[in-house]
Parts: sequence; C-alpha cells; structure tokens
Amino acid sequence: MTTPSIQRPTTTAFFVQSAISFGLSLVALMVGIAKLPVGAWERGFLGLGLIFVVSSAFTLAKCVRDRQEAEEVTNRVDKARIDKLLVEQDVFKPGQV
Repeated sequence: MTTPSIQRPTTTAFFVQSAISFGLSLVALMVGIAKLPVGAWERGFLGLGLIFVVSSAFTLAKCVRDRQEAEEVTNRVDKARIDKLLVEQDVFKPGQV
C-alpha cells in the first residue's frame, strides 16, 4: 500500500510574496524606530521589542507547523491500522456479519 504524498497548498509565488512583505514591513519599522524623535534608550527598547516580536512569531509558526505535521502522521498511522483491519477481515467466513 502506498501512501499519497501530502501536497502543500503554498505556491512559490505566495512564498515570495510573503518573504517580500515580511522584509518590507521589517525595514519600514526599523526606519520608523530610527527616525523617532526620542533618545537612544527608547530606540533601543523599541528595537529589542521588535527583535522579540519577530523571533516569537517565527517560533510560533514553527510550533504550529510541527503540530500540524504530527497530526498528519498520526492520521496516516490510524488510517493504515484501519486499512489493515479491513484487509484482514474475511467477509466470507461463516458467523461474521
């Protein structure tokens, strides 16, 4: 029994659009922080906040992806078990419904 490959809905164009969008928003926010009329401590605080938010977003995205992949593997294992039980079931054996 062969398992069908899991096709990801993400296209190359969507990936490129997402990467460009992320890069532009990150650069725009960094320029905005640099141009603020505040002191170095305030800029540093906002810069560290920006780094923390970006790293947290990547970590969250990885956790969501890992959970989704684990569910896919679990679903495939459960399906294989059910398929095995159905194949082993002899419907022509007397006494079975």
